[in-house]
Amino acid sequence: MNYSMKSKTYTGIIWSFAKFIITFGIPFIIGIFLARLLMPEDYGLIGMVTIIIAVANSLIDSGFSQALIRKKNVSQEDYSTIFYFNLLISLILYLIIFLCAKIISDFYSEPRLIPIIRIISLVIIINSLSIIQRTILIKKIDFKSQALIVLISSTISGIIAIFLAYNGFGVWSLVFNTLISNFLQTLLLWIYNKWIPSFVFNFTSFKSLLGFSSKLLASGMIDTIYQNIYSPIIGKSFSVVDLGYYTNAVKYKNILSNMISSSIQQVTYPVLSEIKENKVLLKKNNKKLVRTTMFLQFPLMIGLLVVAEPLFFILFGEKWLNSIPYFQLLCIVGILYPLHTINLNILKVIGRSDLFLRLEIYKKISFTILIVIFFQWGIIGLIIAQVINSILSYIINSYYSGKYIDYHLKEQIKDFLPVFIISLLMGIIVFLSSLILPDNYFIKLSCEVIIGVIFYLSICKLAKIKELDNLLNIFFSYLKDINFKKKKKESSPNE
Repeated sequence: MNYSMKSKTYTGIIWSFAKFIITFGIPFIIGIFLARLLMPEDYGLIGMVTIIIAVANSLIDSGFSQALIRKKNVSQEDYSTIFYFNLLISLILYLIIFLCAKIISDFYSEPRLIPIIRIISLVIIINSLSIIQRTILIKKIDFKSQALIVLISSTISGIIAIFLAYNGFGVWSLVFNTLISNFLQTLLLWIYNKWIPSFVFNFTSFKSLLGFSSKLLASGMIDTIYQNIYSPIIGKSFSVVDLGYYTNAVKYKNILSNMISSSIQQVTYPVLSEIKENKVLLKKNNKKLVRTTMFLQFPLMIGLLVVAEPLFFILFGEKWLNSIPYFQLLCIVGILYPLHTINLNILKVIGRSDLFLRLEIYKKISFTILIVIFFQWGIIGLIIAQVINSILSYIINSYYSGKYIDYHLKEQIKDFLPVFIISLLMGIIVFLSSLILPDNYFIKLSCEVIIGVIFYLSICKLAKIKELDNLLNIFFSYLKDINFKKKKKESSPNE
């Protein structure tokens, strides 16, 4: 990888991480205020429609964005064709959901859902207008622009949502937060990107992209349904308040567990696609990816599991303490999340979307069996089923991706085992320290975080875990790149 590509990758990773922090960090902060102003029941109502919006958005994308990112030479006709297809699908889906709102509300025996579904589903059309704009920026590895766009839109929509919640709008503050945020993002993407679709629909282009994307669409649909399947199960079998506790636990687990892997994956997918013919180089880069990602992921999720009680009390208040056991178990699920995405990423890079789909079917069959077995133990049992499924899914994903780049499960475990053991020790130390710390939640959380960070970094340094130095090198490489560009800009007038 030449200097230019390295520099672009380092810069992309940093801005992708910044974008993810902004994308979920601002809503996280906004969510703290909203959680204190709203009731678990309000989040339960939103949780009931989450699967509908998620599935619809998955259908709109149809895997075409991944196909466009993977394709080396994308034409204006390619972009325009997929743009019009996405828009058409979004309009059809919105009409179907609008007409089915009464049926959905009857399923939950919750008449309040009808207007909520019909209004919040507008986000489907809004998002369809931004997919190509985002894809273009991702291909350019331009996450700085996306980060700034998300910062502006999330801040404005969040302030409006807090104002609405404070004035008693309840669940509608969450509905309008979603709509306004996505509308502003789409508007700003169009203003910044300046891409305009041509009046053309190329069936040849559509067919060529469909070959790769159709399998990703099917696998994405299956995954999206199962990622959100607990909302209708809990909403139907338990109370709307119980669903509210679970919805918030999932929301904040996803924000924190996806933060690292999604930031790195967004950048590395287009970069790895450029070297997909070289299996040796693919393996080398994937090893680095596994080691670096898990160096960050293990301590983050184990640390969150241990400090969950004071964290939830301080951020959300006493009324959300029932979410804690759900959140802690979900942190165990989140530990392995990056390993799933990294291994599946390889299958997409090498063009095996057919295998990608087949694996999703295998994993979801086993997940269905686990849900049936553990349902009798309530919500906790359902989350335990997720934990077991996460472990089984990792074994399956790593087996098949490992076959193609000769990077198998045993070697992957060997690469991340040292930081897992250190992270586990850190979690034990933090837990033991919590037993002797004062009962004041503010003091307890502060001390636990400080103890955990110092212990983890110190042991990693003593154990000579090189990922610590690698991350510092990425940061300094980014600073070097900034300095290089600055000097180049200063010298350009004299040239």
